Amino acid sequence: MPSTPEIEAYSAEADRFIAELDEEYYRHYAGLKDRLELEGIYEAHSSLMELENVQSVGAAVDGDRRVRELWQFGCEGYLGKFTREHAEKLAELEAELEVDVDGEQVPYRMIRPEMANEPDRGRRERLDRAMWEATEEHLNPVYLDGVEIVQRELPSLGVQTYRELYERFGFRLQDLAGQCEAFLADTEQLYEERMDRASRALLGLPLDELERWDLQRMLRSPQWDEGFPAEKMVPALRATLADLGIDLDSQQNIKLDIEQRPQKTPRAFCSPIEVPDKVMLVIQPIGGADDWRAFFHEAGHAEHFGNTSRDLTMEEKRLGDVAVTEGWAMTMQHLTDEPAWLSRKLDFPGPDEYAAEGMLWLLFFVRRYSAKLLYELEFHSASDLSGMPKRYAELLGDALKFEISETNWLADIDSGFYVTAYLRSWAFESQLRDHLRERFGNDWFAQREAGSLLRELWSLGQQPTADELLKDVTGAEIQMSAVGDRVREHLS
Repeated sequence: MPSTPEIEAYSAEADRFIAELDEEYYRHYAGLKDRLELEGIYEAHSSLMELENVQSVGAAVDGDRRVRELWQFGCEGYLGKFTREHAEKLAELEAELEVDVDGEQVPYRMIRPEMANEPDRGRRERLDRAMWEATEEHLNPVYLDGVEIVQRELPSLGVQTYRELYERFGFRLQDLAGQCEAFLADTEQLYEERMDRASRALLGLPLDELERWDLQRMLRSPQWDEGFPAEKMVPALRATLADLGIDLDSQQNIKLDIEQRPQKTPRAFCSPIEVPDKVMLVIQPIGGADDWRAFFHEAGHAEHFGNTSRDLTMEEKRLGDVAVTEGWAMTMQHLTDEPAWLSRKLDFPGPDEYAAEGMLWLLFFVRRYSAKLLYELEFHSASDLSGMPKRYAELLGDALKFEISETNWLADIDSGFYVTAYLRSWAFESQLRDHLRERFGNDWFAQREAGSLLRELWSLGQQPTADELLKDVTGAEIQMSAVGDRVREHLS
């Protein structure tokens, strides 16, 4: 069993490893370097991933949350060292691949934005089919090889399945799955009715004729473009934070990267390279409702990490329950669905109509991720993966009511059961929002007292779990049914 100094040394090196990884991911996905180069970072910190050291940390857990989080980190690092070349290869392929559609070369990473901006349904279908053909040919063999390697190494960590490993980390997977099944059943009729109404209004199609290549266009919500211009994104965030008593421009530790670069990913992201001293908020503004949602989501991450107390341990700043930081991201994101915020910040026409649409997309994504969790539990328990592509399409198709591509059966799985963080964060945000409205009013987002509370809670970093944080602030347990209640508030 490791001594206390040995645990401290392991923690300090883990801190540097995570910082270097975040820096590398930032530079690649911000378009500052062509290749994602992870091997050197893993080699420099190889002792973190040595099986003997990981097992030693695991033996020292004994109910100590901090050590358990280090053990989880070590296990993930041990598995990650076998698949880092796969991650590099996948990033390289995504950056370099192009597909031919109607005689035009379209970069792989730009296919979804192209579909979102394409009014012609036939071309959207051709883009979609080209994307999945490229995925099947070039990416899925890499994904599958990585999965098989992880499965081969799991017994070295004392488990037979990936699911068993995360249950040992304390993930309450079955309980959350039960809540998701109940959520799917409880919201099915509402989803079918409102999705049918939306698809008819936006695309002139009933739900039973909707295809997967239509979804990107619906999500793009082009009819709201005028209300969500690209040039107003950063000013709107700045003004929102100012009302909460937060001066974005004086936060030297939170750095905005808004430059246009050819290889920059079109999706906003946050890299907390040094918590709280160097947090990168990256955006390549496109405009439109979906782009604003993504930007405000990542701004929530940035404010959380940027306001985290320096006095916390590495584990409390960087590890812990990621549903906490996702909850803060959702809190910021869903401001863009609030009628009061829209009227106050954007002088928005038809804020109630737009808010209803925003809640439809919340319902869509929570149903999607509920089905995704059910799929991942089956996937990570299966001894034979041959039937999983079909099962993926069945579970998600049943939840969303249109045909799903089986080809996405591997790319749609995030490591570490991250799906649980999103699901719990949606419930956390719904319940916290109710509390903020009761305490500070419907315009809580414009109250400095609310901003003071947020900064106080952000300062806790990842020290509490999302369940503990919500319980402490509101007295309530995290419940997926709260999302259904929020959706009905706007869709009834």
